[in-house]
Amino acid sequence: MIPFLDLRSQHQALESELSEAVLRVIRSGQFVLGPEVEAFERSFAAYCGATHAVAVNSGTSALHIALLAAGVGPGDEVITVPMTFVATVAAILYAGATPVMVDLDPQTWTMDADRFEAAITPRTKAVMPVHLHGRLADIERIAEIAERRGICLIEDAAQAHGAERAGRRAGTFGDAGCFSFYPGKNLGACGEGGAIVTDRGDLAQRARMLRDWGQERKYLHVAKGFNFRMDGIQGAMLNVKLQHLEAWTAQRRRVARLYDSHLSQAGIRTPAPAGEFDHVYHVYAVRIRDRDAVRAQLNDAGIQTGIHYPIPVHLQPAYADLGHGDGAFPVTERLAHETLSLPMFPEMTEDQVDRVCSALVGVAAQPEPAGVA
Repeated sequence: MIPFLDLRSQHQALESELSEAVLRVIRSGQFVLGPEVEAFERSFAAYCGATHAVAVNSGTSALHIALLAAGVGPGDEVITVPMTFVATVAAILYAGATPVMVDLDPQTWTMDADRFEAAITPRTKAVMPVHLHGRLADIERIAEIAERRGICLIEDAAQAHGAERAGRRAGTFGDAGCFSFYPGKNLGACGEGGAIVTDRGDLAQRARMLRDWGQERKYLHVAKGFNFRMDGIQGAMLNVKLQHLEAWTAQRRRVARLYDSHLSQAGIRTPAPAGEFDHVYHVYAVRIRDRDAVRAQLNDAGIQTGIHYPIPVHLQPAYADLGHGDGAFPVTERLAHETLSLPMFPEMTEDQVDRVCSALVGVAAQPEPAGVA
């Protein structure tokens, strides 16, 4: 069986470093926030090229806190996309704001900047583009529009640790960037975790208060906050793994190049080519007609796959009250029916990639009908 993701191999290689990090926290007795989390915040801010990093307990909390710290609340609108994990839209609702969704660019599968600008109203307070699959959205154009229109830019960079364009990394193009350290992410904790990066000292200060019950200092609560603190053990684990992230990213790009080479020759559809550093390949997805049947055949052949995401947010039952039905976002809906995520992890061998591609081409390489976008 070729797994979709192989965390066991990653952790086996780091076992002694991770074990020592855990023991260090246990010996210190600092289990919530504390010096290990502070050390990770400094390291992650430096890695991203940001002035501040605020560690929290999940990527969802990072989005929620970033919105609140930026002043988003009831009566405000936040523009985002429906092709994302539900946490993106949920965080907007948690802040009391209204999600306004726009469709994707059909070539890059990320936010269509023209649709973003067209959706701006006097109530628009923020925009939250998603760097889907680890690929930077049209972020420079989105940032220019946001600045010109006086709109806060908060990047959902949950899948894009280290993605880079023109020397700037994901999370640093606007007011804040939000990351998830869910175990399967490119930089994953051994549990849950998240972080906000920002160059705005005021936003960082408010985020630190909001994650810790709104405390300015112990027992002085100046805001209605939350218990969104990062555990000391997760901070220690992440600091170990951060030292290996660049090497893992290079390996993901190696795997992606192999996929590109095999699949482009076979006519399998992939997103438009990304810039050299734009994409960190949290997911390598292709578009396949009869996706579910192809997935079943690959599974029978011993190849695990994933789908990101089979039901877009606007068609989820829990979000039906947002008022969007079938056909509201046609690009998103086509991708939801057609995208298939192939095995992707740094330790993948060339032989494993060859086996995936051979099996996929054998069951899925068919000529596309005229007019398919």
